[in-house]
Amino acid sequence: MADVSQICRRAREAAGEVATLPSEVKDRALLAMADALEASARNLCDANVEDVERARADGTSTTLIDRLTLTDKRIASMAAGLRSVAAQPDPVGEVVQGWKRPNGLLIEQVRVPLGVVAVIYEARPNVTADVSGLCLKSGNAVVLRGSSTALESNKAIVEVLRDAATNAGVPTAAIQLIEDSGRDSATALMQAKGYVDLLVPRGGQALIRSIEDNATVPFIIDGDGNCHVYVDRSADPKMATDIVLNAKTSRPSVCNAAETLLVHAELAEKWLPGALAALSDKGVEIRGDDRVRQVWPEARPATDEDWGTEYLDLILAVKVVDSLDDAIDHVNEWGTSNADAIVTTDVGAARRFTTEVDSGSIFVNSSTRFSDGGEFGYGAEIGISTQKLHARGPMGLRELTTTKYVVWGEGQVRE
Repeated sequence: MADVSQICRRAREAAGEVATLPSEVKDRALLAMADALEASARNLCDANVEDVERARADGTSTTLIDRLTLTDKRIASMAAGLRSVAAQPDPVGEVVQGWKRPNGLLIEQVRVPLGVVAVIYEARPNVTADVSGLCLKSGNAVVLRGSSTALESNKAIVEVLRDAATNAGVPTAAIQLIEDSGRDSATALMQAKGYVDLLVPRGGQALIRSIEDNATVPFIIDGDGNCHVYVDRSADPKMATDIVLNAKTSRPSVCNAAETLLVHAELAEKWLPGALAALSDKGVEIRGDDRVRQVWPEARPATDEDWGTEYLDLILAVKVVDSLDDAIDHVNEWGTSNADAIVTTDVGAARRFTTEVDSGSIFVNSSTRFSDGGEFGYGAEIGISTQKLHARGPMGLRELTTTKYVVWGEGQVRE
């Protein structure tokens, strides 16, 4: 599509200038962007109301509407994220390592921007600000392609961010939004070879499959969050309950919410009923195996489909396991390598879980809800990689750079 090609071409042209912006210019722009978001909160919320009302009329689920909705508090959080990104060290130009060869050559490995980063994402307008800020600070131009569900919100946010950044000395084409939310525009972006250096999809399985089938540009999968909490035989009961409640109910619509609870058999009778009662009081529907249903008859029977489902809702699959080995095997079979947790006082069990579970982030005695770039100290995140190359887990500024070798000599020639 011509429009997508033109946007990507402008981004490529801007990328060279963004890559050389001094840190003080980027930071000044980020702070101006944060101030502008807060100053425009009323207008942003008004634009968001249009999206929310249309989503409700279309029968969109309550969890997705929660993701979509902007409030003054969420806009303030977006602004705080930009300020936090501004406060991070600039990765561009960082010497990762350096050494001198016997022939006198000084070799340095230096961080440089990727160039043009594209993100396809669904109904989360906060992503617009997070991604724009991270790409600017890491010296990249960004092309944003949100969903039709959040179109008015995204248009309003991008206008605010771009005006503030441009006034601070950033090229106008450094932050661009593809307003066409049709399938063809997404495919065109996936195939913008020569313009896009990295594509990050943030959405459901349909989007991921489309990326895998159609993309000709490099991509990192921000995949499902089928996250697990395993409560080990030695777990502190109160800690375990608090962590499970937080992981499932604090915000069930996000990818770091727990979807499966695994419980050691020794706790099935003495701890599990109370924990499930607490979850039920929070509105959580329990889907359990036969052993769970023996101690909690209200549970619906769980199937294999439940073990593999990212509910993004107040639904929790629960299974009783006989050992740490069984828990690890279950997570590795059904998990999506996003975030998984163990609750235990046994250091040996914790070390085995962290070593043997194949996941991007593993939490010991803490909630999976901490799998987040902001919580990791990145200020924000461009996504959570569930693959292994070139990044894994929450992705911040450094994950938006690559490296080049700079070799300093004094006239050396190779024999």
